[in-house]
Amino acid sequence: MRQPQSPPPAFIPPKPEVSYVVDCLYEYTYVWLLNGDNFWFYPTRVEYGEVSGYRWNGAFWMFYGIDPRIIDVVACPPIPTLY
Repeated sequence: MRQPQSPPPAFIPPKPEVSYVVDCLYEYTYVWLLNGDNFWFYPTRVEYGEVSGYRWNGAFWMFYGIDPRIIDVVACPPIPTLY
């Protein structure tokens, strides 16, 4: 359960129609909640009733757990690299 070593991407990815957080394990993931909140997240564990990982607070990554029933959709787009 290592937290990411760099900040998340500087862009917000497009909101998908359907998504599954399990497909985004160990990836920079943008999360939209049912209450309208949204944030960058780095999921490291998906279990029945909980998704845990690290949430970006604007300055650093904090350990965070969330009930998957309040997640609307997630996006973990490929992160472009400079060559």
